[in-house]
Amino acid sequence: MLSLRPNCECCDRDLPPEGREAMICTFECTFCADCAEEKLGGICPNCSGELVRRPVRPAAMLKKYPASTERVLKPQGCAPDKAA
Repeated sequence: MLSLRPNCECCDRDLPPEGREAMICTFECTFCADCAEEKLGGICPNCSGELVRRPVRPAAMLKKYPASTERVLKPQGCAPDKAA
C-alpha cells in the first residue's frame, strides 16, 4: 500500500492525500507536480525512475488506512542526479 507522503521532497510543499498534485516514482519518492515537471523533467532524482501522478485513496479507505505523516526533504535541493 502506498504511504502517501505528506510533502514534496524538493520544496516541502504540502501534498494532501486527497490532492492530485503529487507525483511519485516506483519507490514512492514524492514531489509536487511543479517540481516534478519544471525542475526534474519528470525523472526522479533519487532513482532516475519516471514520475507519475500519485493515485488518490478513497476517503473511506483513507480513514481505515491513513496517509503517512513522515516528511521527507532533500536538504541539498532537488536537481536531477547526473551520475545516475
